[in-house]
Amino acid sequence: MRDVTQNDLDCIQTQLGRTPRDVHAISYRCPCGNPAVVETPPRLEDGTPFPTFYYATCPRLTAAISTLETTGLMGEMNERLETDAELAGAYHAAHDDYIAARSALGVDVPEVDNVSAGGMPTRVKCLHSLIAHSLSAGPGVNPLGDEALAKLPDWWKNNPCE
Repeated sequence: MRDVTQNDLDCIQTQLGRTPRDVHAISYRCPCGNPAVVETPPRLEDGTPFPTFYYATCPRLTAAISTLETTGLMGEMNERLETDAELAGAYHAAHDDYIAARSALGVDVPEVDNVSAGGMPTRVKCLHSLIAHSLSAGPGVNPLGDEALAKLPDWWKNNPCE
């Protein structure tokens, strides 16, 4: 495991309410210092294919994203993807980035070939995945993840994550 301590794993277990599975790395930490997004290999130890490479674990972050998903934003984003070729191209590039980062682990999993997350590359179906990607990859990689992230409140400011 890269950059993952036992304290991180204990924190993630508290965040998820269960033992974390196959955490490869912490790809983003909340400003409070705790893990917020983890990298998970495309095949779990038990053999299960797992396409979600960037997985949000911080409960305050995921709650804020869940609230954002109720606003109709995903529908608006899907409409824009259908009519804005530049946005669609940038979103497809985000899909390619996601797959390239996961593939860099060197684990071949045919079941998830060309499968990223969140509906990429043609639609938006999960802001959790898109925001986790944006937090992990940094600004400018996933335009819709960046847009959704900018709409979140400062989830870490009150009662830091545990």
